[in-house]
Amino acid sequence: MTATTDGSTGALPPRAPSASDATAETTENAPPIRAAVRHDTAEAARRATARATDYLLSVQDPAGWWKGDLETNVTMDAEDLMLRQFLGIQDPKLTEAAARHIRGKQGADGTWATFHGGPGELSATIEAYVALRLAGDAPDAPHMATAAAWVRERGGVAAARVFTRIWLALFGWWKWDDLPELPPELLYFPKWFPLNIYDFGCWARQTIVPLTIVSAKRPVRPAPFALDELHTDPRRPNPPRPLAPATSWDGLFQRLDKALHLYHKVAIRKLRGAAMRSAARWIIERQENDGCWGGIQPPAVYSVIALHLLGYDLDHPVLRTGLASLDRFAVWREDGARMIEACQSPVWDTCLATIALADAGLPADHPQLVKAVDWMLAEQIDRPGDWSVKRPLLPSGGWGFEFENDNYPDIDDTAEVVLALRRVKHPDPQRVEAAVGRAVRWNFGMQSKDGGWGAFDVDNTSPFPNRLPFCDFGEVIDPPSADVTAHVVEMLADVGRTHDPRTRRGIAWLLAEQEPSGAWFGRWGTNYIYGTGSVLPALAAAGIPASHPAVRRAVLWLERVQNDDGGWGEDQRSYQDKERWAGRGASTASQTAWALMALLAAGERDSEAVRRGVRWLTGTQREDGSWDEPYFTGTGFPWDFSINYHLYRQVFPLTALGRYVNGGPAAAPVGS
Repeated sequence: MTATTDGSTGALPPRAPSASDATAETTENAPPIRAAVRHDTAEAARRATARATDYLLSVQDPAGWWKGDLETNVTMDAEDLMLRQFLGIQDPKLTEAAARHIRGKQGADGTWATFHGGPGELSATIEAYVALRLAGDAPDAPHMATAAAWVRERGGVAAARVFTRIWLALFGWWKWDDLPELPPELLYFPKWFPLNIYDFGCWARQTIVPLTIVSAKRPVRPAPFALDELHTDPRRPNPPRPLAPATSWDGLFQRLDKALHLYHKVAIRKLRGAAMRSAARWIIERQENDGCWGGIQPPAVYSVIALHLLGYDLDHPVLRTGLASLDRFAVWREDGARMIEACQSPVWDTCLATIALADAGLPADHPQLVKAVDWMLAEQIDRPGDWSVKRPLLPSGGWGFEFENDNYPDIDDTAEVVLALRRVKHPDPQRVEAAVGRAVRWNFGMQSKDGGWGAFDVDNTSPFPNRLPFCDFGEVIDPPSADVTAHVVEMLADVGRTHDPRTRRGIAWLLAEQEPSGAWFGRWGTNYIYGTGSVLPALAAAGIPASHPAVRRAVLWLERVQNDDGGWGEDQRSYQDKERWAGRGASTASQTAWALMALLAAGERDSEAVRRGVRWLTGTQREDGSWDEPYFTGTGFPWDFSINYHLYRQVFPLTALGRYVNGGPAAAPVGS
């Protein structure tokens, strides 16, 4: 599926009528009409559920897993080309395929956005422009000249994020002295010291460690061309900016960065060399069996560069397998374009698909569900990872997100995998029970002290990492979030641990996190619809009655933000402008499903809002049983890194329709 420009003007969609407005009919014919509508809606839902079930079964891999494309933005593709240029391993076929994809994502104004229908983004536009120049596009070509003019109008390269300027510094297009300093000696900070590497979220930690080597080495490869056209004034590409007041956090960390620049000039050679070797060992110890790092693209790219700078040859097994792993992130389109995935999501997609099919009424012992369970059981992680730094005595038992990521299992996947396992009647129930027990113990052990759960680490809430001038690329810590906490609470209720004090603390945390509007913030999905769609099913599973004030506030909010067409949607801009965009945007299949899952959990099955939502889903389903969804409804970093999970448009509508048709989530089968 290729996303197309929607011509959005940024205007808000009109608000839908409230549920009370929609049900204000008083004619004597209303009851029989409504009964007929309910029957028609239920029948359409049953047909749509059957078609969606057949479609989802048809796209399962023979090994038992599901995986949809994980689409982000063109910086992945641009950085892949810049990496190949830096290493001297350019490939004309790959270059043209990547350029074709990048050109196809350029907007009419000459810019590149970070999500479908979004505004042009400066760093993405700069990186895409450089990649196309590497591919041979002339700077005076209309699409290039328009992009360069837009970049200059927004402040040029000097206004871009740090990561973009690091890539340019690798070719001398930016000065290393004009970048924030990140010394490798950071690795020697003890774990109790502020800004030690375990104060950073795992995704940031994996990226920062190799970049400390790059920052220390400051390499410059010959530039194949100049980039004067991307500066507001090529004679002064980095005009001086005043420092923030010394009494402010920003001012303090800016002055710390200046001190680190001075340290770079006087660093003790033996200490620096030892620190870089320690960083290299840290990197190599965390390389996965398939060659990647953490199953995500950015750490892999920077780890390859860092190790190469330390003298590792491209034929060295570590680099050879690392580069090979990056090739596996490529998705080739029918038109010859090549898109790079930031990571891959088979565990997440498989557990969600299993839940969807079970809730849709597929027999619990269906062979394809059993095969999915077999695959998931084999993916459970049985060794310590970085999470063990905070929980050294906790036995492992989680699942990762990707094909290979044993060092960073995540709490969210683990909770959802357990919910999936318990919906299937497996021929070896003792094996499933043992895996569930290990997972429950691990998730309990990963609860943060405030009662919530983060995604990868415990109490990863330091206020300092986000203050560093270097860390302008998105969220770099991993505090508890409502969506992850809700999934854990739902799982714990499902395994009969509702009354455990730790579960009750999680429930209390969720209730305290509700927004004044009635919604919950969504950290890993967009946004308040995702958060609310996660929390209400969890509260219902944990026995919170539909009459609870928090539930009623959430229902009213969902009814208020329902679109006139009956669906729900929320734009990524809600992360920046909550007042204008929370719960607002073009209707999408996944977000409509999240809203329906919430309303169904709140006992609203016969409400007008649910009926309209179900009819939107059944009316937008394609003939093959699938749904289309160009909009991005997932997040890596709220606002800064948006994701279009291509399987979301299938698994969540099927889950919602299945629960509508069958009266709720599937229960654990007897004897499983």
